[in-house]
Amino acid sequence: MNYGEFYISLINMIILILMVLVSVAFFTLLERKVLGFIQIRKGPNKVGFIGIIQPFSDAIKLFSKEYLMVSMSNYLYFYFVPLLSLMLGLFVWTIMPYAQILLNFKLTLLFMLCCMSLGVYLIFMAGWSSNSNYAMLGGLRGVAQVISYEVSLFLIFLSVIILVMSYNFLMMSVYQEVIWFLFILFPLSLCLFSSMLAETNRSPFDFAEGESELVSGFNVEYGSGGFAAIFLAEYSMILFMSMLFSLMFLGGNLFSLFFYFKLMVLGFMFIWVRGTLPRYRYDQLMYLVWKKYLPISLNYLIFMFGVMIYICNIFSMK
Repeated sequence: MNYGEFYISLINMIILILMVLVSVAFFTLLERKVLGFIQIRKGPNKVGFIGIIQPFSDAIKLFSKEYLMVSMSNYLYFYFVPLLSLMLGLFVWTIMPYAQILLNFKLTLLFMLCCMSLGVYLIFMAGWSSNSNYAMLGGLRGVAQVISYEVSLFLIFLSVIILVMSYNFLMMSVYQEVIWFLFILFPLSLCLFSSMLAETNRSPFDFAEGESELVSGFNVEYGSGGFAAIFLAEYSMILFMSMLFSLMFLGGNLFSLFFYFKLMVLGFMFIWVRGTLPRYRYDQLMYLVWKKYLPISLNYLIFMFGVMIYICNIFSMK
C-alpha cells in the first residue's frame, strides 16, 4: 500500500465512522417512535419536525453535563472503558467489504471474531472499575451471558464458513447469487438472530441491564459522556450485527440499495422484539444456549462438514 492508498483509506474510514454515528442517532429516534406506537403513546414529537432533531439535542445534553467520578472507583479504567467500547464498536465497521480501501482482507471473519471477543473484557472492566456491588453484579452477569452466546455464535459462523470455504466476506456475496443461505440454513438463522440479541444485551436478554433488579447493571455509575459513549457503542453494534446477518444470510450484496433496506428491517426487528417480549429468567437464558442452541449449531457444523467432504469426493472422482 502506497501513501495515496493509505490516505484514501483513512478518509474513507473517517467518513464511514461519521455515517455510522449519524445512523445510530436516527436509529435511536426510530426506536423511540416504534416503542411509542407499540405502547400506544406518542414518541418524540416536539424538537424539530416530528421530533427529527431529538437525538442531537439528547447528545448535546449528555455531552455538556458534568462528568461525575465515583470517589472510590478505579479512576483510569472508569474513565477510559466507555471510550474503548465506542472505539471497538466503530472499529469493526471498517472490515466490511466496501469498494474503497479499508481493512477487508482474506481473514476478515477471524479478525472480526477477535474484535467482538474484546467486548467481554470491556463489560467486566466497566462493572469492576465502578467499585460498586450492583455494577459488579451486572458486569458478572453480562460477561457470563456474552461468553455463553459467543460460543454458539461462532459455531454458526463456522457453518457458513464451511459452505463458502473462505474467511472473506466478499465470497459470501458470490455464493448467494443464486439462493440465499437463509433458505438453506433457516434454523441456524433463527439461532443467530436470538444470539445477536443476547450478544448486544438487548431484550429479552438484557440481564446486564436488568432495570427491575440491577438498576441498569454494569453502567449504573456512568453518567453524561460516559453513558453516552456506552450507549453509542451498543447501538453501533446492533446495526453492525444487522449488517452481518444481511451479509451472511440475506444475499450479502453491499453495492445494492436493497441490502440496506434488509439491514433496516433487521434493525426494526431488534426494536420490535424489545417492545413485545418480556425478559427471560437468568436460568432460562443459560438453559436456552447450552441445552438448545449449542447442540443445534454443533449438529449443523458436523452436517456441513459431511456435505462438503461428500462434494469434494464427487469432484475428485470426476
